Amino acid sequence: MKCPFCANGENRVIDSRISKDGSAIRRRRECLACEKRFTTYEFVEEVLPMVVKKDGRREAFDRQKILVGIKKACEKRPISTDAIKALVENIEQACQEFQGKEIPSSMVGEKVMKELQSLDGVAYVRFASVYRQFRDVGEFLEELKDFLGTHKEEENSHK
Repeated sequence: MKCPFCANGENRVIDSRISKDGSAIRRRRECLACEKRFTTYEFVEEVLPMVVKKDGRREAFDRQKILVGIKKACEKRPISTDAIKALVENIEQACQEFQGKEIPSSMVGEKVMKELQSLDGVAYVRFASVYRQFRDVGEFLEELKDFLGTHKEEENSHK
């Protein structure tokens, strides 16, 4: 770790603490050359797989893309920002737990739809209509029938 004041690479740790939110270790350091003090943070590096698109292109997992898509689907719905953030975190965690360096975009999309289906039916249908790229109303109606069938089964199992 180089000193931000004099760029010397030699320093010592004076104090270590867990950050307020518990996601990092905060370290106070003192440069052995200029004796100035500075703070560093140590985070766990989250390794996410590359996303393989339908056309074969590969791109880095982008939490923001998922968030934007879910926000559009949830627009004007009674869904809290915290619920949306939790949904995105669930999807990101599932991708982190995926055993492999690459994950098909279809798996990410299906996970988003599964999470939305349990959160809000309208948001689910909105997302599905864009994600599945329905060619006509018939395909859209089939998706709705599947959703309603699954939804009724879940309601009956909770009774």
